[in-house]
Amino acid sequence: MSKSYRRLAAPALSLVAVLLTLFHSDTALAADQLNSGDTAWILTATALVLFMTLPGLALFYGGLVQSRNVLSVLMHCVAIACLMSVLWLIVGYSLSFTDGAGANQLIGGFSRLFLDGVGTDTLAGAIPENVFFSFQMTFAVITPALMVGAYVERIKFSAVLILSGLWLIVVYAPVTHWVWGGGWLADMGVMDFAGGLVVHATAGISSLVIVRALGARHGFPNDSAPPHNPGMVAMGACMLWVGWFGFNGGSALAADGSAGMALTVTHIAAATASLVWMMIEWKKYGKPSLVGLVTGTIAGLATITPASGFVGPLGALIIGVAAGFVCFKMVQIVKQAWKLDDSLDVFAVHGVGGSLGTLLVAFLCAPEFGGLGLPEGKTMWDAFGVQAIGLAATIGWSAVATYILVKITAGLTSGIRVREDDELEGLDITAHGETAYRLD
Repeated sequence: MSKSYRRLAAPALSLVAVLLTLFHSDTALAADQLNSGDTAWILTATALVLFMTLPGLALFYGGLVQSRNVLSVLMHCVAIACLMSVLWLIVGYSLSFTDGAGANQLIGGFSRLFLDGVGTDTLAGAIPENVFFSFQMTFAVITPALMVGAYVERIKFSAVLILSGLWLIVVYAPVTHWVWGGGWLADMGVMDFAGGLVVHATAGISSLVIVRALGARHGFPNDSAPPHNPGMVAMGACMLWVGWFGFNGGSALAADGSAGMALTVTHIAAATASLVWMMIEWKKYGKPSLVGLVTGTIAGLATITPASGFVGPLGALIIGVAAGFVCFKMVQIVKQAWKLDDSLDVFAVHGVGGSLGTLLVAFLCAPEFGGLGLPEGKTMWDAFGVQAIGLAATIGWSAVATYILVKITAGLTSGIRVREDDELEGLDITAHGETAYRLD
């Protein structure tokens, strides 16, 4: 071969080598099944869901309490976020999303303790497993944080930490495994797209158990103080609304039409429930309140959550109407008929809303309502039966386990309630040595 020929051939051979490298790189990428678009969306959704707790839920709850307790509520939300994140890494994720020993479908195993075996190239479907871990971690963060609203203004901070930590392992992780981790409810075909059972039903019924054990705030129900900062409540609710797009849309675990529809129906249900709540309050009390409006928003968001990946816009509209009416009524029942001081309506809004959506999806997923349809050979009543079993199991386990955990926590902390003098002075100064507002 002449020197001149080699000079001409060299660039061509180099180009071929580059093309072959690119081809093999693409082939390897395809073999790994990593989807960069899906990964980018779940990274974004993870940030959105954490945004729901920090700062969304913290501000929403903080504005609803008296001014002398606002910092204690913020402290609860932030501290729970930190503690749940660490526990999720140590053991929570493994118990939720790995296979249990033998044929066990009740709880996962220990193969992912401390995220063991998960590297940057370990995949969970089309996304890195560390991204899936982080996304699910934000659900584990917000669920016990939701329960804060039931027991504000009268619980020991030490009790909050101990009870929340135990609850994550004993209640949240098993139910997550049943529904999303390949457990027995998943095998039955239960529909819970983003947490009607896993998040809202568990938090709602557990909150009611804690409230019953803790007792009512001083002055309840006749001297209950109004929210000290409705503006803060509205800002927090709006942050929750935006973050909920990651909560429901991200649960598709892909950047596709399913995620888009989940986002759409989430917004429709929230808007509808807000209007319904506002109109009921307007008619009942003569004036529509900002706090009432955004409480309706949260009711709609909680109720659409389990159905968001299965229903269409018409189903979302129906769910929003049902959420506004039913959750509004349950707020009255819990506080006036049952005489339970569920301070910020966790059970009535989240527990009842999540449960309602869990049952309604059996009907509203039908094509007649614009839904995705039922599995072949299944009727609406077949699906309703599965949903009812899932709901009953979740409620039963959450109630019994939480009752036991409250007793354990009370023994470790010499009672879970603060002294009456501390309650009257406010937990900001008595528990944390700080005040939210200086008026001098």
